[in-house]
Amino acid sequence: MTDIDDATRTELEAATFRRLLAHLSSRPDVQNIDLMNLAGFCRNCLANWYRDAAEAKGLALSKEDAREVVYGMPYEEWRARHQGGASAEALAAFAEKRPKD
Repeated sequence: MTDIDDATRTELEAATFRRLLAHLSSRPDVQNIDLMNLAGFCRNCLANWYRDAAEAKGLALSKEDAREVVYGMPYEEWRARHQGGASAEALAAFAEKRPKD
């Protein structure tokens, strides 16, 4: 791989993250349960990871604020606009694939 300095790597990673958020924003038809079943993470996971990164830097960020970064609006507003009911098949697949504590 090409040698990339840390600052440039961070810029590329940030641009990639912004593009991922834009892509997810353009696809509200893709439900979180679908993402979880196919990829093992969803928008809420991204928000949690964002919050974890903020806290690692000593920044206090609420769960709601982190979700707003990812969803582009308050979470409850996104849910009201876009979240549909999960099919029985999707729920069964999630229950089967979900990591056991």
